[in-house]
Amino acid sequence: MKESYFETIRLIERLHRQFLEVIKVELDRTGVVDINNIQALIMSNIGKEELTVGELTNRGYYLGSNVSYNVKKMVENGYLEQERSPHDRRSVRVRVSDKGLEVCDLIAGLHERHTTQLADSPLAEELKSVNASLVALERFWAEDLRYGARQAPATNPAFG
Repeated sequence: MKESYFETIRLIERLHRQFLEVIKVELDRTGVVDINNIQALIMSNIGKEELTVGELTNRGYYLGSNVSYNVKKMVENGYLEQERSPHDRRSVRVRVSDKGLEVCDLIAGLHERHTTQLADSPLAEELKSVNASLVALERFWAEDLRYGARQAPATNPAFG
């Protein structure tokens, strides 16, 4: 079990890094050089919403300090627009600019191309099973964070 567990953790990290590399190649291919792959992914996840930096961080996709730095760079380069909340001057809301929406469209096109290619492959059904396993692992980790090591694995609801 130990080997399988550690291999899963390594694969998750490797897959994420490889996907970021796929985004980087797509940005390079299309001549987008003033943002990086992480920033493109952040914009893609914001989409047409308007969020605070805290909300971005709370979604669990990014580390807080990295989000602040990346938001600052994207604002400087015209990919994000920000404005202070009229009700709470400490809160800053960000939204993707028209320039940023072009990058969102680029990433959406990448996703579309991949899903089309995967749709008729044997991997399509396997992805459903993998996703179910990853959701169960996420629940397991969430329960561990919530209750710690006090609960034995056999009684952990994440396994049910």
